Amino acid sequence: MAGQRPTLYDHAGRPVDTGALQEEHAGPSVAGVRSLLTAHPAGRLTPQRLARILREAEAPGGGAAAGYVELAEEMEERDLHYLGVLNTRKRQVARIGVVIEPASDGADDLRDAELVQRFFEREAVTDEIVDLLDAIGKGYSVAEIDWETSERDWMPRRLVHRLPQWFDFDPDTGERLLLRTDGGGWEPLPPFKFVTHVTKVKSGIPLRGGLARAAAWAWLFKTFTVKDWMRFVEVYGHPLRLGRYPPSAAPEDRAVLYRAVRNVAADAAAIVPEGMDIEFVDDTTVRGRAEVFREFVAYLDSRISIAVLGQTLTTEQGERGSQALGNVHQMVREDIEESDARQLAGVLRRDFVIPVVALNRGPRRAYPRVVIARKKGADARLLADVLVKLVPFGLRVRADQVRSALHLDAPGEEDEVLEAPPAQDAAADAAAGRRTERRTALGGDSAEDGNGLDAADALLDAALDALDAPGALP
Repeated sequence: MAGQRPTLYDHAGRPVDTGALQEEHAGPSVAGVRSLLTAHPAGRLTPQRLARILREAEAPGGGAAAGYVELAEEMEERDLHYLGVLNTRKRQVARIGVVIEPASDGADDLRDAELVQRFFEREAVTDEIVDLLDAIGKGYSVAEIDWETSERDWMPRRLVHRLPQWFDFDPDTGERLLLRTDGGGWEPLPPFKFVTHVTKVKSGIPLRGGLARAAAWAWLFKTFTVKDWMRFVEVYGHPLRLGRYPPSAAPEDRAVLYRAVRNVAADAAAIVPEGMDIEFVDDTTVRGRAEVFREFVAYLDSRISIAVLGQTLTTEQGERGSQALGNVHQMVREDIEESDARQLAGVLRRDFVIPVVALNRGPRRAYPRVVIARKKGADARLLADVLVKLVPFGLRVRADQVRSALHLDAPGEEDEVLEAPPAQDAAADAAAGRRTERRTALGGDSAEDGNGLDAADALLDAALDALDAPGALP
């Protein structure tokens, strides 16, 4: 029973209130302070306003971080390139899978790892990990643990993603997350109730660690460029309409001419007072160059790709490149993936694995480990080439090591296995092939039938067999 358990403590030394774990703490409220509605700060964003949003988010404790994380959300919605590369980075880690390793080979430690592993075998766990990796863009992400206690065990049903604008960091350290309360204040998160992922994309305070902050300026400049590009496309191909009026024209006549000049391209018809005319000036220098917009947008996209993925070869096709350069870029991306996976593994062990084991099995001297990493196998072609060349010279290699390097399981007694052809059969096939080649060269293959030709073929086969015999001249 919960009352018979010893007092549990979280990683910060705070006692755990098991009664509070069964309550919802960070759910949305329609009329309260945790609303699902946002202020949409990206609308009509200017450089001055962006600078103010970023500066205000640097001061933790006052709720100013809400404007920054809401802007980061809209950046993903409005920029397909930023959304694509950020999702690539998040899902690159989420699809690896989570493996729970026991603290030792002891029976209790094995059961502890098995207890936690069951949760990560659910189909929905990948989406929950993607939600936690939302911290890569915004700097932090929070999931509330929905505990299930109906079977006398403490087992999580799911990890519920909570909107980041409902949280802020404490003003003293700038590192401990606080929850906005219904009364408008701030309170610490209850132990064993939340999984808080504060990413370490760059050094500094957590609120300045998200990629959205680094990409915000490039995103803003790209927004301005795309707007100008749309204006250019709207008038592209239309000649300059130049209206001429006499010096004695009245203001109302000039207004009529101006409306005619503006509408003549779309309506293909216009009327003007007598004495006025419209001239179409088809000058290519007035149209500008569309390449300027395209090149600048491509440049900004490449900077965003470098910031998010660490490379550009998998997102943009350049005019120059090489396989070696692509491999180097892939290695950089692999380093970023490993860093993200390592940070997430530490968060899951601290905020999820330890609470699950402690609530069900009591305090442990050592808890299971979380591993999120790809299995790195050897290059199959290189390994096969080395074995073919060195094993005949006496190199002894364990078969299980070769299978492990190639991620192959050892076959069972009843499994059908692939086998090399017997050595004698292979030699016979090679000799038959050589005989066929020689007969063809000597004109021995004939489409005619007859006993005389059959006898000649037999003699030719005997001569060729003699040539293939050991010690015969080539």
